[in-house]
Amino acid sequence: MVENGQREVVDIAYDNPDRLHTGIEVLAFDALKPRLKRSVARRPSRLDFHQVMLVRGGEGTAMVDFVTYPCTRGTLLHLRPGQVQRLPYGTDGHPADLDAVLLMFTADFPPPLSTTRQTLDGFGPVAHRLAPGRFDVFQHAVTEIDAEYRALRDQRAPDTHGADTELAQALLRHLLGALLIRMARLPDPAAVPVPGTEVYLAFRRELERSFATTRSVEEYAARLGYSARTLTRACRAATGRSAKQLVDARVALQAQRLLAHTDRPVAAIGRALGFTEATNFGKFFTRETGRTPGGFRRDTWS
Repeated sequence: MVENGQREVVDIAYDNPDRLHTGIEVLAFDALKPRLKRSVARRPSRLDFHQVMLVRGGEGTAMVDFVTYPCTRGTLLHLRPGQVQRLPYGTDGHPADLDAVLLMFTADFPPPLSTTRQTLDGFGPVAHRLAPGRFDVFQHAVTEIDAEYRALRDQRAPDTHGADTELAQALLRHLLGALLIRMARLPDPAAVPVPGTEVYLAFRRELERSFATTRSVEEYAARLGYSARTLTRACRAATGRSAKQLVDARVALQAQRLLAHTDRPVAAIGRALGFTEATNFGKFFTRETGRTPGGFRRDTWS
């Protein structure tokens, strides 16, 4: 991982310190902590890669996109590129004492499987609580990935681009693919499958592409070939919220990310999200989050 940013703002880019020619790194949470600067360990950071963490023991609290998640044995976390996180921390604010394994991988490393597309989407579930039997299955899968990664890392052959290495990388890709398929089979903790879900998912994908340019439900509906009423009905059935509420929530989340991780003026952030007037952006943000943009930034940077 490489840390960049302005002031105390921390962006973390993928960079495998093992110098392997691969898009995945596997390590224990305890091995990650010494690598982090204090600003990263105790402040939110933004990743440009996927991070899957399976907690095997200990206790802590993780923050992802300004929502906290308790971390105990059986917790499975999945962070997507662009999401804001604070690594699991204890009651003293320092990194938690966790027995956990992390898989960090680039977006193009997993095999291209249609069954895992939703799992890798930016709006998929962040946290799962695994029942004991299911936890054992995931622990076995993660342990197998870890073992293959270590074997590749510890190779001493002079030609690190040889056939053996290529096979090892292919195996890692497919083991990760199998893990992602298992994750796709987990129930979404925030929703239940209902009729019309395909409409909702199409809307969410279009929302992820276009939230910075339009907040009009009618425009989203026209792009997808549905009526605004059909779109709203599908969103309410899947999430309990209207299409307009989901659009506003996505814009507010991006505003929070930009406020926390850039020192751009509030007005410039508002313009980047389609607000021509700073006052309108301020009213929108306060309505959605309960805080002013400036107050949110001060709280995040303090």
